[in-house]
Amino acid sequence: MVAVPVITGLGTAHPPSSTQDELWTGFFAGHFSGATRELGRRVFANSGVHQRQAVVNPLLEDVSQWPTESRMRRYQVEALPLGRQAVERALAAAGLAAADVGLFVVCSCTGYATPGLDILLARDLGMAADTQRMFVGHMGCYAALPGLGAASDFVTARSRPAVLLCAELTSLHLQPSTARMDTQQVICHALFSDAAAAAVVVPNARGYALREVASVTDTSTADHMTWDVTDTGFRMGLSAKVPQVLSRHVRGLVEELLTRHGTKLSEVDGWAVHPGGPRILTVVERELALPPEALAASRATLAEHGNCSSPTVLLILDRLRRAVSPPDRVVLLAFGPGLTLYTALLERHD
Repeated sequence: MVAVPVITGLGTAHPPSSTQDELWTGFFAGHFSGATRELGRRVFANSGVHQRQAVVNPLLEDVSQWPTESRMRRYQVEALPLGRQAVERALAAAGLAAADVGLFVVCSCTGYATPGLDILLARDLGMAADTQRMFVGHMGCYAALPGLGAASDFVTARSRPAVLLCAELTSLHLQPSTARMDTQQVICHALFSDAAAAAVVVPNARGYALREVASVTDTSTADHMTWDVTDTGFRMGLSAKVPQVLSRHVRGLVEELLTRHGTKLSEVDGWAVHPGGPRILTVVERELALPPEALAASRATLAEHGNCSSPTVLLILDRLRRAVSPPDRVVLLAFGPGLTLYTALLERHD
């Protein structure tokens, strides 16, 4: 009998929150200057974000001038407890001991450390010495989906549990202020937030079975989304053309996935769409002809937590599963550098 990979436990962890208004009036209104300040005011007000979380809150600590070395040291200090909390909650929800984990997958693009989070957390959590590990870096906002794919392939092949952790600390990469108009940085500073989210995948259990992970990459638009290591942290490049690229590919990708499993768009009752921003959600809603309520969980996650990069799609899935009437069939969608679109189909497994 082939093992069916099933998500049986989810766990999330967030640092302290600030409202979007507090962040604007208390820091960013002074951080931006000239015409950039007026642009920033409008972007912050229309971002769809009401509050965000940060391990380094700019209202308390301005790291915009910090060298990358200092930011990486802080990354390890902050990422370990946040990641541990998320994994412990996921394991508890699944009723699993850390020592039972066969594969530990960690996704993060906001920090580097060696030994990495995978090694240090495996040690701190009490995973076995023969637990296999995989670290996925620099995939950005879609990393949770290939991470889930790797975990699920392991479960299918080995019939042993796997754990996925996505941990991102975007607040460490606040960029220095500049006199020139920098629309991309204004948008990034208005959207991004910190979080950790973990998923436990086991064979043949109750939960959400992962049927398939699929992707498409449009390499002709590789320059539309970048994440460069600089002397003052990691700097994001974000083209205004990203929604146009998504609009060309998203319907074909999703329909092909569903067709392979004998499913129609109308039969999907749960959508976890990475909220790269309000325009991204609007494009997905339009191209897939979804009713307004279909992306309610994605919009609520954006409002309460901002764009947390790779953990975000798991945060939305956690919201969906905790609903009064959890969906039976869920499509996950996330987007990132490449430009790359990833999708996955989950079905309730009893």
